[in-house]
Amino acid sequence: LEPRAHNFYMRISDLRERILLSFGPQWAPSFSADIALSELGSKSVNEALAAGHEPDEIWRALCKAHPEQTAPHK
Repeated sequence: LEPRAHNFYMRISDLRERILLSFGPQWAPSFSADIALSELGSKSVNEALAAGHEPDEIWRALCKAHPEQTAPHK
């Protein structure tokens, strides 16, 4: 793996945990499956992962789209 410009790697499990903390156990699974993010080509979290997007890229897109919910978990 070549280092990315931001030198930050995230595991899928870390991404899932941050989503759970940000959106809560009731909303996180549905959010990951159903909410399309423009930064990810209108893909949901689950679709972006399946398409090969890196977890840190997905997290940055989430932070941009939902700053209030994600700020405490950056």
